Amino acid sequence: MESLVVLGVLAIICGLVHPANGFEERFRFASYYGDHMVLQAGAGSAVIWGYGAEGATVTVSVEGKDKHTAKVLDGIWSVTLDPVKPGGPFTLTAEHLSQAGLTSLNLTDVLFGDVWLCGGQSNMEMTLSQVMNASEELAEASKFPDVRVFSAALEQSSTELRDLAKVALPWSIPSAKVLGAGNFTQFSAVCWLFGRYLYERLRYPVGLVESCWGGTPVEAWSSHRVLQRCGLVEDTIGVMGPRFNSVLWNAMIHPLLNMTIKGAIWYQGEDNTNYNLDLYNCTFPAMIDDWRLSFHQGSAGQTSAVFPFGFVQISTDNQGSPSDAFPRLRWHQTADFGFAPNPRMKNTFMAVSVDLVDPSSPWGSIHPRYKQDVARRLILGARAVAYGEKGVSFQGPFPTKVELEGNIMIITFSQKITVTHFNKDVFEVCCSKKKTACDVSSSGWAPAPVFNVYRNMVFLTTDNCPDEVSGLRYAWKDWPCDWKACPLYSADRVLPAPPFVVGPQGAGGWTILE
Repeated sequence: MESLVVLGVLAIICGLVHPANGFEERFRFASYYGDHMVLQAGAGSAVIWGYGAEGATVTVSVEGKDKHTAKVLDGIWSVTLDPVKPGGPFTLTAEHLSQAGLTSLNLTDVLFGDVWLCGGQSNMEMTLSQVMNASEELAEASKFPDVRVFSAALEQSSTELRDLAKVALPWSIPSAKVLGAGNFTQFSAVCWLFGRYLYERLRYPVGLVESCWGGTPVEAWSSHRVLQRCGLVEDTIGVMGPRFNSVLWNAMIHPLLNMTIKGAIWYQGEDNTNYNLDLYNCTFPAMIDDWRLSFHQGSAGQTSAVFPFGFVQISTDNQGSPSDAFPRLRWHQTADFGFAPNPRMKNTFMAVSVDLVDPSSPWGSIHPRYKQDVARRLILGARAVAYGEKGVSFQGPFPTKVELEGNIMIITFSQKITVTHFNKDVFEVCCSKKKTACDVSSSGWAPAPVFNVYRNMVFLTTDNCPDEVSGLRYAWKDWPCDWKACPLYSADRVLPAPPFVVGPQGAGGWTILE
């Protein structure tokens, strides 16, 4: 009998059997609603849903006002609240009227504010107890009770689930215990710090939803639609576990689609340096598009169809490595534009982390502990892109023009620059017999030393190239510089220039390589 009950519950979770087909679903909220939660405020109204007896009427209200009613169909009820201004705490009540009578459920200490989803792999999964100055950061946690946190459990599925199979951390008020539960558990340090810094700017509630899993590729977080769009029809990973195509989308993202969110941040890519690397310029932008459309549809249009999406350009792995897998992945993270937002990835923002190296990290240099810097750089992008704040510098210098005059190359950048120092090979030019665009992975690249800098211009010599100069790249290494010591930064020395590669276009100028 117990086995039959378990099978029945699993069938309902997986959407295989509805209560109307033989199982009477008890009245309850969906898995990610609970006391202390944050619901989306403002124009993007919150969606509330759950389970009930077939044909029952469910009425939802906030503090007894703004009542919304829905019928239970196929065991599911759902209502969309009226817009609510940021604030709280409130009590949200749901009443279930069926032939068995009237039942009420309350959610207490509910806040309204901005809800952000945090996804990715192990660098997003690292907790506050793993960052630099961990004890000080943990001690600060309880000072921000209006930043609430929630974490989905590590689950995978071969089919799209309606609801989360498990919850790792129900909605919680932050504390040292909550945020420092253990290494690579919950709660995400980058997610928490992003939310905390955002709260310090907004001064109203922020809800943080973590859904991440270490050692996973972007394909696991993508629907079959995305994979087909990028030519990945069949699963080619060939191992059991969370690295299978779509299994984390099915179990850890699809169940959240009814949630109204403000935006998302993403820290992933390391796993794709050795799996479908040169498809990442398709899979990552396509995943963003698909998440946006899916959350928009799942929330009945309440989540923006172009919600802001921030991401971290990955840091480093092996100092001295000859492999160009990491720089290629960084480039593909931007859809081969080198910066964000860009024409392919609109309403996005990027935190460059190539200079946040950590050779002494106890978890390996691929897991740098400088998550505060990552979060601060993400916040600059969020302020400018997600919140439309004017005058916020959130991008490092990027070339706008490259001129070649004899053996001198002049690079003009998008803003005034600060120069720390130049490694002799941080700039490289590609030499070829013909003046055609260079392959970024070819062997014909030679150092182009810097001999002068003026305002927003850098002057290089191409004496090391006896043939035609047919390409330029910057910081194109796994580990191009030491901690916060890359050559080029913004004038205020806050934001590093991202790695880039450019090539010739005609006789008079150069352009970004596709």
